[in-house]
Amino acid sequence: MRRDFEEPVRPRFDQVIGREEVLGRARGQLSRGGSLLLHGPPGIGKSTVLRAITAEYTESARTVLRCSATESESHLPFLALVDLLGLVADEVADALPAPQQAALEAALTGRAESSPHRDGLALRLAVLSVLRALAAKGPVLVVADDLQWLDAPSAELLAFAARRLGGMPVRMLGAVRTGTEPEAQEHDPYLRAYPPETPALRLPPLSRPQVSELLTARGYSGLGRSTLRDIHHTSGGNPLFALELGRALAESPTPPRPGEPLPVPTSLRALVLSRLELLSAEARQTLLVASAGARPTQSLLESAGRSDAEAEIALAASLGLVAAQGPDGHGPDGQEGAVRFAHPLVSAALYAQATPQDRRAAHAALSTAASEPIERARHLALATTGTDEQVAERLSEAAALARDRGAPSVAARLGLLAARHTPADNRVGADERRLRSAEDARTSGEIDLAREVARDVLERATDPAVRVRAWMVVIDSAGQAMADVEAVFPQALADAGEDPRLLALVRYQLAWRALLVEGAMEKGREEAARAARLAATAGDRSTELLALSFQAQMETLMGHPAAPVTLEKALAEPQDLRVACDHNGAGATRFRWLMMSDQLTDARVSITRLLGEVRRRGIVESEVHFLRGLAETELRSGHCGRALDLAHESLRLARDTGIGEAAGNMFTSLAEAAGGDVHRALVLAGDAVRRAEDDGDLVYLSRALGALGHAQLVAGDAAGTVRSLRRARESEQRLGICDPARGRWHGDLAEALVLVGEPAEAQDVITATREHAVRLRRASVLAVLDRAEALVKAATGQHEAAVQQLTSAQDRLAQLGHGLEEARAAFALARLRAEQSGRGSYDEAARLFRRCRAMPWLRQLDAVAAADAAPVTASPGASSGVFAPTAPESVLPHLDRLASTERQVAALVLEGATNREIAARLFISVKTVEATLTRVYRKLGIRSRVDIVRLAAGHHRGD
Repeated sequence: MRRDFEEPVRPRFDQVIGREEVLGRARGQLSRGGSLLLHGPPGIGKSTVLRAITAEYTESARTVLRCSATESESHLPFLALVDLLGLVADEVADALPAPQQAALEAALTGRAESSPHRDGLALRLAVLSVLRALAAKGPVLVVADDLQWLDAPSAELLAFAARRLGGMPVRMLGAVRTGTEPEAQEHDPYLRAYPPETPALRLPPLSRPQVSELLTARGYSGLGRSTLRDIHHTSGGNPLFALELGRALAESPTPPRPGEPLPVPTSLRALVLSRLELLSAEARQTLLVASAGARPTQSLLESAGRSDAEAEIALAASLGLVAAQGPDGHGPDGQEGAVRFAHPLVSAALYAQATPQDRRAAHAALSTAASEPIERARHLALATTGTDEQVAERLSEAAALARDRGAPSVAARLGLLAARHTPADNRVGADERRLRSAEDARTSGEIDLAREVARDVLERATDPAVRVRAWMVVIDSAGQAMADVEAVFPQALADAGEDPRLLALVRYQLAWRALLVEGAMEKGREEAARAARLAATAGDRSTELLALSFQAQMETLMGHPAAPVTLEKALAEPQDLRVACDHNGAGATRFRWLMMSDQLTDARVSITRLLGEVRRRGIVESEVHFLRGLAETELRSGHCGRALDLAHESLRLARDTGIGEAAGNMFTSLAEAAGGDVHRALVLAGDAVRRAEDDGDLVYLSRALGALGHAQLVAGDAAGTVRSLRRARESEQRLGICDPARGRWHGDLAEALVLVGEPAEAQDVITATREHAVRLRRASVLAVLDRAEALVKAATGQHEAAVQQLTSAQDRLAQLGHGLEEARAAFALARLRAEQSGRGSYDEAARLFRRCRAMPWLRQLDAVAAADAAPVTASPGASSGVFAPTAPESVLPHLDRLASTERQVAALVLEGATNREIAARLFISVKTVEATLTRVYRKLGIRSRVDIVRLAAGHHRGD
C-alpha cells in the first residue's frame, strides 16, 4: 500500500488569510496519520480553513466523505450519515453481512424505522465496516462541519467507528462552534466522535495586519490605519465581523469622523444582539450606558443612575451578552465589579442601535458619574450638541492631561472634539486645537489621521506659524518616502518667510530631504547646521537640538573629524526632555555612536533607558526605532534568540502603525539570518530592498542591500551576496558614507568574493575598508576584516598564516563581546583545519553557535561536518576554510571553469544526491540548485546530470 497522506502540493487559497500556523499544524497532524477538530466562535473562519485543508488533501485521499449540518435539520435522524455514506455505500455494500446491509439501508433510505438503539450492534458495525472497506482501497478523509448541529444518531455512529479505526488510513477533520472564552472546554463532548488522541485546535482572532490584508483582498482598500485599528478592535479579530464592518463603511455615504464609532450593519446587530429582547427596557438602558463607558464598572453604572445594575448585568451575563464575574466579584480583567462585554461587537452594536437622544443621555449621566477628569470631559462633549467654548476648553485641558500621561492617541481624539465644539468666532483656537491633535496623532503612530487633520488645518488656517507646523506634520507623515511630498517644501518655505524659528523647522526637514531623496549627505549636514543656527537665533532649543543631532549623525557616518564635537553640543544643557528621547534626538545619536565604537554594554543601558522613556510618553515612532536598537545590541552581543524576539516586536508595531516598516523588515532579516529562518530572512530583506527602491530612499536602500547580501551568504548563495553587496558598496560611496561600522557588510562581501573565486577583489575590499576602520578605531570591524583576509590567504595556499590570523580574530572578537562574529571565526578556523588535516573538530564552533542560539549557523555547521565525513576529496589549491566539500579535480575535468557553489553542486550530483537533498546540504533553495546546474551544464558543454557522471567516468578511464 502506498504511504498514507503524502505531503501534498499546496495550492494557494487567497481567501485564507492569517491562518498559516493553523494550516501548518493541520498538515503536520494529517501527515502523521492523525485527525483534527477545529473550534471557535461564529465567524472566526472554521469553515474556510476546513475547506482549504480538504482541498489540499483531496488528491492524496482516495475517498473524501463530507457532511455539513444545519440547525434547522439537526432533528432529522441519520441525515449526516446520509451525507457521508449515501454515495459510497453501494461501492462496498456487497462485502457487508446481510444484517449489516439491512440496517444500513434502512438508516440511509429512511424506508424503515431505524436507530442505533433499535438496530443495536448491526448498524454500528455496518458503519465501521463501510469505513474499513473504503480504507482498504485507499486513504479516506472524513470531513464534518458545524458538528454542533450534527443529528444525535449520526454522531453516535461516528463515535463508535472512530474508536475502532486504529491503524486504518482514515483521517477525520471537523469543525464545531464554541463560545468566545478560550478557556472554556466546550469542544470536549465533540471529541468523542473522533479517534483517541485527536487534538482540538482553536482558531485565534486575526491580528490587525491580517484584518487589513483580509479587507484589502475583499476589495475594501484605502481604509486609513486608524479606521483599520477601529475595525480590528470592534471585530475582535473575527474575519466575518471585520468584513461586515468593512462593507458597512464602503456603503456608508458619510464615513465616520475621527473618534466617532463605526457603523455596525444590521446583519451584525441581529447576530450579536439576538438575545437582547429577553431583557427589560431598563436593563437595555443599563447596557447602553456600559457601552458608552471606557471602563465600566457596576459602581460607575450605579453612580450614573442605574440602581439595579448588579441584577441587570447578572442577567445579561446569563444570556452571554457580558462576561460573567468570578466568585470574588472581580471581572475577567481582575478589576472589582468590572463589566466586560462578551465581544467588543456587542458593545458597538448596542451603541449603534441606540437613538442619538439615548446616547447623549448615557454620556450625560457618565459625565457626572465618572471620577476620571479625562473621561468626564469626553462624556460631556458627547452629551453636548453644537459649539460651546467652555466644553472645548475642558476638552483641551483633558487632552493636555492625556498627553502628559503618555496617551497621545487619547489626546488626539480629545483635541478633535475640542476643535469641533469651538465656536465659529474662535477660528484661530479651532485651528490650534486641530493642529495639536494632528501632532498628537503623529506621536501615537496614527499617521493617516495626522496627515488628514493637518491637511484640514492647511485648508482653513492663515497664520504662518500654524501653517508651517501643519506642513511639518505632512512631511513627517511621509516617513522615509519623502519624495512623495516634494511639492510641500516650496509652500512651507513661502509660509515661513523670514521668521528664523519657522525657517529652522523647514531647513531641518530639508536636511532630511537632502539625505533621503538626493542621497547628498554633505548637503544634509550643511542644511542641519543652518537649521541649528536659525533655531539658536530664535531661541528654539528643541529644533536646535534635533538639528545638531542630525548633523552629528551625518558627520559620524562620513567619518568627519568634527563628529565628536557636534555630538557634544547636541548633548549639552539645557536639554528638552522630549527631544532627548526622540529617535532623531541626541540620545539616539549617542547610542549609535556607542554601537559603532563597540561599547555594547553602555549602548544597551542607553537604549533601554530611552525605550522606557518613550513608552512612558506614548511616543510610538521612537518606540519602534528603540526596540530595533535594543535588538541590535543583542544581536551584536550574540544573543540571537533575544534579538529575534525584539526585532519581531518592533516589526509588528511598525506594521500596525505604518512607521518604518521597510527598516523593520531590513533589521528583522538580519535577526532571522542569525537566529531564525534564513528563508524568512531572504523574503524580508528582498521586501526591504523593494520598498526602499519604491520610496526612493537611498539611505535605507544600502542597508537593505546589506541585509539581503548577508541573508544570501547564510543561505549559501555566494554569487547573490556579491551582487547585492557590490550594490551596497556603490550606494554608500555615492552617499559619502565612510564609516564601515555603519553597515558592517564589508567582511561578508570579502568572504563571498573568495567563495566565487575572486580573492584579489576580496583583498581590495579588505584593504580599502581597513584604512577607514583604522582611522576611526573600529576594532570589531578590523577583527572581522582579519577573519575575511584569513580566508583570502587560505584560498591562495597560505594555510599557516590563515590559521594564525583566524585565531587572533576570534580572540579579539571574544574580548569585544561580539559573540556571533566570534563563533563565525571559530567555524572558519575549524573548516580550515579540517581541510588541512583531512578531519577536524567543530565542537568549539558548535558550542559558540549554541550559546548564541544561532540556529541557521548551527544547521550550516551540521551540514559541513556531515559533508566532511563523506568520502569526497578536496580539490588541490581550492582550500579556503569556508568551502563545503567540492568535487575533486581528478573526477571532473575543467573544474576551474566552475565557481565554488557550482563545484559543490556538481560534487553532490556525483554522490547521487537529488536537487532537494543538495538544497538541504548546502542551505540553498531548490530553485537555486536548478539554476546552478544550468550554469554547470553550460560551462561544461553538457545537457544533464547524467552527462556529469559520464564525464567523470570517462575521465577515470582516460577517455
